[in-house]
Amino acid sequence: MILDQALFIKTLTDAGLVLSDEQLAQFDQYFTLLVETNKEFNLTAITDHNEVYLKHFYDSLTLALYQPKLAEGEPTLIDIGSGAGFPALPLKIALPNLKVTLVDSLNKRVNFLKTVVAELGLKNVTVLHGRAEDLGQEAKMREGFDYATARAVARTSVLAEYTLPFVKLGGELLVMKGSAGADELADGQKALTTLGGKLKESFDFQLPNQDPRMIQIIDKVNKTPKKYPRQAGTPSKKPL
Repeated sequence: MILDQALFIKTLTDAGLVLSDEQLAQFDQYFTLLVETNKEFNLTAITDHNEVYLKHFYDSLTLALYQPKLAEGEPTLIDIGSGAGFPALPLKIALPNLKVTLVDSLNKRVNFLKTVVAELGLKNVTVLHGRAEDLGQEAKMREGFDYATARAVARTSVLAEYTLPFVKLGGELLVMKGSAGADELADGQKALTTLGGKLKESFDFQLPNQDPRMIQIIDKVNKTPKKYPRQAGTPSKKPL
C-alpha cells in the first residue's frame, strides 16, 4: 500500500490522532529538509515522499497510538541515537505537549536536528551531541525522564543499557522493533532485569504496507545500578 499524505492523515485520524494544518505543514517542511540535507550527507536511504511518510513519519507515530499517555500532561522523552530525528521529532510535531531530548554521537546529524527544530519552530526540544554511555552517567540526565526510546539502534540486550539508565522509576522504555522483536526481547531479558526493567505490554501490528512491527513497553521497576551504563563501546561488545 502506498501511503500518500491523504492516506497518512486518514490512517492517523482513524486511530484517533488528528493533525492540524500547521502540523501537516511541519511534516511537509521536515520532509523537504530531510531530502535536501540527504544530498550533502547520508541521513536515510529512504527519500521517496510516500516512503518517508510511511516508514519514517507514520512508523514513528505508532508509539503515540500504542502509548496514548504520551499525549497527557507534559511528559519528558529522550530519544537515543536519534539520527535524522526518528521517532522523536514526528512525535513532537504530533504531540506538542512532549518535552523531547534527542541524542546523537555524530555532529552532522546533531546540526541537522537543530536546524529542523529551529525551522519548524518546535519548543521544548533539546538536542545533545554525545554517546548514551557517557550521558547516562551524568547526574542531571540519569533517571530523569518519563520515557526513553530508540529506533534502529541496537539489539534489545544492548539497547537496554543505552536507554534504561535515563528512565526514572515508574517511567517506561518504549522499544520499537520489526519481525525480530520477540527473539530480541527473549535474548534481552537478563539485561532488562539487571538494569531495572520489566516487560509490561507488547503489541504486534503491521504498517499499512503490511511490514511487521512490534512495540514493547518496559516498566522501570528498579533503579539502575550505578555501574551502568558501562564505558563507551562496552555495551555493544559485551552485551549483558
